[in-house]
Amino acid sequence: MTSEIGFVLLILILMLLGLVFEITRPDIILFFTLSLLLLSGIITTEEALKGFSNEGMLTIALLFIVAASIQKSGIADRVIRKLLGSSNSIRWTLFKILTPVTAFSSVLNNTPIVVTLTPILRKWCADHQLSPSKFLIPLSYATILGGTLTLIGTSTNLVVHGMLLDAGKKGFSFFQIGFVAFPAVFFGLLYIILFGYKLLPDHKDLLDKVNEHSKEYISQMEVDADFPFLNASVETAGLRRLKGLFLIEIIRKDEKVSPVKSTTIIREGDKLIFTGLISTIAELQKIKGLQLRTDSDFSLDMLKNGNTQLIEAVVSHHSSLLYKKIQDSNFRSKFDAGVIAVHRHRERIKSKIGDITLKPGDTLLLLCGPDFDKKISQSNDFYVTTPLKTPSLLEDQRKGLLSLFLLLTMIMLVTLNILSMLKAMILLVILLLLLKVITPEEAIKSLHIPVLLLIACAFGIGTALLESGTASFLAGGMVHLAKPYGILAVIGVLYLVTNLLTEIITNSAAAVIMFPISLEMAQQIGIDPIPLVLAITIAASASFSTPIGYQTNLIVYGPGGYKFIDYVRIGFPLNIIVMLSTILMIYTFWI
Repeated sequence: MTSEIGFVLLILILMLLGLVFEITRPDIILFFTLSLLLLSGIITTEEALKGFSNEGMLTIALLFIVAASIQKSGIADRVIRKLLGSSNSIRWTLFKILTPVTAFSSVLNNTPIVVTLTPILRKWCADHQLSPSKFLIPLSYATILGGTLTLIGTSTNLVVHGMLLDAGKKGFSFFQIGFVAFPAVFFGLLYIILFGYKLLPDHKDLLDKVNEHSKEYISQMEVDADFPFLNASVETAGLRRLKGLFLIEIIRKDEKVSPVKSTTIIREGDKLIFTGLISTIAELQKIKGLQLRTDSDFSLDMLKNGNTQLIEAVVSHHSSLLYKKIQDSNFRSKFDAGVIAVHRHRERIKSKIGDITLKPGDTLLLLCGPDFDKKISQSNDFYVTTPLKTPSLLEDQRKGLLSLFLLLTMIMLVTLNILSMLKAMILLVILLLLLKVITPEEAIKSLHIPVLLLIACAFGIGTALLESGTASFLAGGMVHLAKPYGILAVIGVLYLVTNLLTEIITNSAAAVIMFPISLEMAQQIGIDPIPLVLAITIAASASFSTPIGYQTNLIVYGPGGYKFIDYVRIGFPLNIIVMLSTILMIYTFWI
């Protein structure tokens, strides 16, 4: 092993540790990794930047725009609402939901599908006295499985397709990955619907659980006539930065003031609603003129009025709030919302709200003002998992149907080899803009720059593995380990390593790291690289055993009230089903 290979391996290990322990956002970790490889001379400037012009990455960017035009129409959620019906059978309901969801996910980004359908499923479960925890992980898994059916089903497929083209090889056809993946999808769905859901817990909805124990989250103090700061602002009264507590709302007769601003005036008779470390409420009782209220019938729902909503939201992988304290993020003015509680790994973080540092997957319980809907529509900071008062307009529905028709037309042109995938998506986005189905502003907002930065940087890292000889070194070790047991074992080892990586880091990063290794393995054993590339493509998407490997798994983590072990319990058998099916298909038709 040369010193250059040793250096690249060290950088790669540090990158993996940074991703596993969530030191900062994934795109920033990969950007620093790429920068180190560039500055050390491992790769040239051209090689470092090649990912930013890669056909797969550019196609993903265009697909974000297409997905946004369809998503805002509400087509998917209208279909699911009609299919849900009134049946109380979990198995039959799962069949009715997961089948169309899998189909939708084969041509649309799975993240907005899960975000859109999560609140719909939770409300339906509440109406039918069923646990949402029986449905949300299956929803995530169905979108992941559906993404393997076509070239555009997931960013991973397009990333690997782009790398094949960069390597001078023929990229995937539109349904080539799906041909291999279809049996895995079929048997995977069958497992989830018939047996898998039984392995999931029967948890109550988080909002219901919080309402049952509302005294652990909120406390009331009433302002008497002898309060020394009557008719003064919240800031002047010293109620803005309290030890362990946060003033979330003021109830004044029939009026509810929320979110509370620093300039809000305190009046006699006001009921001050605090959240945070309720155990520290004794400190407030020492203030003259503040009396603790212990109404037994007070609940979180009583905080709502005509202009406010109780909302549950999940912090995204690419949020600008990540690794910042809530008090430093200007949260209240940025979103017109106050944070009542933060849950992480199904447990409430018992700390002063402002001192909590947010991480991906954190579930926030928010009391939102009238401008919340508008402000969150301009942000990718978190996914709202409770219904918002934003009905889809008829005009948006028509535009969504037009978007879907145009997308299917482009898919047909790509399948018939009339257009390349990139050219088809360029033409489709131009048509969407010309027909005013989506505005330029909406198109720019839909691009998800952190995701694109992560993918583009990953390309450069993959090039460094190849050019430095690190990919050849790692491939040699894997071939040496597996070759004595036959080609089936070689495919199996490659699949397992890729699958392990995708469970602990992002799927696109796992695919890019393993792509050059798969090429080197194919060369060393003397076979066509396509079967090995197909193996890593499907393995990189098949993240079922942890909540952190795939974004949709993390989205449903908090709303479903799951524990880490729940993903292992239902996901590990699904990993085995997909792996065995994929390996056997590849071995049967390509080897």
